Amino acid sequence: MAANASLTHRKARLAQATAMLLLAATLAGCATRPDKTTTGSIPISGAPLESMSASQLENAERSIGAAYERNPRDRNAGLRYAQVLGMTGKHAQALAVMQQVVIAHPTDRDVLAAYGKAQAAAGQLEQALTTIQRAQTPDRPDWRLYSAEGAVLDQLGRSDEARQKYRLALDAQPNEPTVISNLGMSYVLSGDLRTAETYMRSAAQQPAADSRVRQNLALVVGLQGRFKEAEEIARRELSAQQADANVTYLRSMLSQQNSWAKLADKDSQQKATN
Repeated sequence: MAANASLTHRKARLAQATAMLLLAATLAGCATRPDKTTTGSIPISGAPLESMSASQLENAERSIGAAYERNPRDRNAGLRYAQVLGMTGKHAQALAVMQQVVIAHPTDRDVLAAYGKAQAAAGQLEQALTTIQRAQTPDRPDWRLYSAEGAVLDQLGRSDEARQKYRLALDAQPNEPTVISNLGMSYVLSGDLRTAETYMRSAAQQPAADSRVRQNLALVVGLQGRFKEAEEIARRELSAQQADANVTYLRSMLSQQNSWAKLADKDSQQKATN
């Protein structure tokens, strides 16, 4: 009985540690990330927010916020403002911005997708699911929306349904690394780290894989106690400053699950008994 309680607690902590990371990797790709996956993306002008430092994000928040205040009905200004607010942790404010944008553009698929992201980040998962499903159209299905729907379903504990959505996304966009990575994160949330790592490695090996995919792999490797390998993955193809920031973030994510020392000790004990 105690062992079952411990397993349940461990799965709950894993879910807590990876929930926002999963949403960031899936929902942001629907409408805001200027990456290689361009189908259905929003043409928002300006430098990529993901590459900015904390101080640059603060400056961007002020300047983009001023543009939004001048014209709250401006679709792109609202989308970009909500994005930067979400990246600085102001999820309630980002949701309020998107509520205004969606009123002005109620049938815009990309606006609805971004609204769903804001709802999910603010903890309104059932509402987010409805919004994302509303954005999807049977005659022109968007693989990003399938992936986004899967992310929300995973947060609701409906992992089987979530994985069906990820596979629909992969049917439409074969070998898409972000979707494969999200499928891996689904197994993280259910506590199956070995299966998760298999998917994560497959995602990282795809030609279009980016740093976000590799950081997810680093997280899964670290959660299994292989810290040196996790840090090596986290530092690849990045500047020293970016790598240090990623490793710091990786450690903070892992600390929500347990301390590095305890995980390392557990990993050593498991190896000794195998």
